Amino acid sequence: MSYYSMPTYFQNMLTVGRPLASPNTENEASLKKIEREIADLATQMRAEGRSDKSLNESGQMTASQRVQALVDEGTWLPLNSLFNPEDNVEGSTAIVKGLGRISGRWAVVVASDNKKLAGAWVPGQAENLIRASDTAKMLRIPLVYVLNCSGVKLDMQEQVFPNRRGGGTPFYRNAELQQMGIPVIVGIYGTNPAGGGYHSISPTILVAHSKANMAVGGAGILGGMNPKGYVDLEGAEQLIEIEEGYKADPPGTVAVHFNETGFFREVYTEELGVLEAIKKYMAQIPAYDLDFFRVDQPKEPLYDAADLYSIVPLNPKRGYNIYEVLGRLFDGSELLEYKRGYGPEMVTGLVKVDGLLLGVVANVQGILANYPEYRGPNATGIGGKLYRQGLVKMNEFVTLCGRDRIPIVWIQDTTGIDVGDEAERAELLGLGQSLIYSIETSGVPQIEITLRKGTAAAHYVLGGPQGNNTNAFSLGVATTEIYVMNGETAAAAMYSRRLAKDQKAGKDLQPVIDKMNHLIEDYVEKSKPAFCAKTGLVDEIVPLPGLRAYIRAFACAVYQNPKSMCAFHQMLLPRSLREFETWKP
Repeated sequence: MSYYSMPTYFQNMLTVGRPLASPNTENEASLKKIEREIADLATQMRAEGRSDKSLNESGQMTASQRVQALVDEGTWLPLNSLFNPEDNVEGSTAIVKGLGRISGRWAVVVASDNKKLAGAWVPGQAENLIRASDTAKMLRIPLVYVLNCSGVKLDMQEQVFPNRRGGGTPFYRNAELQQMGIPVIVGIYGTNPAGGGYHSISPTILVAHSKANMAVGGAGILGGMNPKGYVDLEGAEQLIEIEEGYKADPPGTVAVHFNETGFFREVYTEELGVLEAIKKYMAQIPAYDLDFFRVDQPKEPLYDAADLYSIVPLNPKRGYNIYEVLGRLFDGSELLEYKRGYGPEMVTGLVKVDGLLLGVVANVQGILANYPEYRGPNATGIGGKLYRQGLVKMNEFVTLCGRDRIPIVWIQDTTGIDVGDEAERAELLGLGQSLIYSIETSGVPQIEITLRKGTAAAHYVLGGPQGNNTNAFSLGVATTEIYVMNGETAAAAMYSRRLAKDQKAGKDLQPVIDKMNHLIEDYVEKSKPAFCAKTGLVDEIVPLPGLRAYIRAFACAVYQNPKSMCAFHQMLLPRSLREFETWKP
């Protein structure tokens, strides 16, 4: 007797992929070089600011040390490590952020980077915090703050404090999460005035270190409450007097917020005590035993994920077999494919991670003979492009995943959607928007991996991060490139008319050619993995063998406490693809 439901569907999927015939050592070396450069940038960013030694000698743990002490061993998965869209001199947005398991339950964790201006709000931080809230919302998992926020970096207030996605928005997001039944838990260290105070008070549960405080304003703010429009010697002396007074007794201490207001639920004299309290509260939240949702025993892929270094070419003009990629990411290298042969530019199907059911959508590479059908019998399709059948198939698949409450993993490597009058007559514009509509209405959490190219509107419709109500996070790798079009194509689109006009006028073409080459170089630089991470086009650049860990965390987080579910025996999607279960790749 099978322990799991529906064995003819979920426990007897066919395998994809095969052992690697021979490694591509040149490609592997190139990809690992890029990964080392990314890792070096992250190391450099973490080292900026006050030294670890200095903080530790003052009796403080660093943000990274606090996170490592908080999360279950081996479960930390960073997000937005290189995010710094405003080029802050601190090298980051002054937070450490990622997914981690705490007391056996997954959470989004945000830690103020106390190495950098004592965790002050700097440009870009609010956007990073909003992304953290959105990830928690999509996955329905707690948001945990390890807070040490000295308030706004005042000389950059206009880039931090106001605006629709500015400094106050995370506080509204915390209220939104609580209305959804998603707890926000905070451990408070250090001085947290003004915006840092609201950072402290907006979560659900507040646990404080004995030396922490939170307040509407600190000494400096109190000293400037009656402005004259300038500072003179008398005013400077008053500020010094106030500052000296509040060094000994800053506002909003434990004495006020534990003994009187009761805002602090617990207070600890040791830093680790605060983290242990967070663990305690995390252990109390609702969480299913994941076996409740498993369709099979967890198992590793048949093939080594390190093979991806040889399989996925750094050269974007070279093809590869997407089934070989899937065979190194999912349990048992198994895939139950939906409508193989129809819409051959896309693979859609059911896979498993940690025994949990996921949908997967991925681009196929290579030449597609006699396709697309709307271009006639001798047409030649190109893998990576989207055509009518593929868009129809994805719409159907996403809709069925939504109906059956199956989370989705998108693996993108696209050069865009087919263009021209034939494509317009084939309704690709409408079908692309239909897919966006299907994703939005599915209501299931999704992640997107830009395996190589994310191009034009196809980047949107293939589960891109623009899906603010479905996309939990997006990942890139060493081969990732994201742009509206290839640099050469962009240069041609922008300057071809100028070339023709100048030639007709007998002008030298070299100045225009130089501009075209400058644009191409600019596209190359602004589509590289490090740039994508810095500007937030992806949420993290991950080493190729590390992709499965993020997919596994996604699956486990989704099934931890879902807002809705479909019984396995009531699912329609596996039944709709049964005719394909005898296929052997």
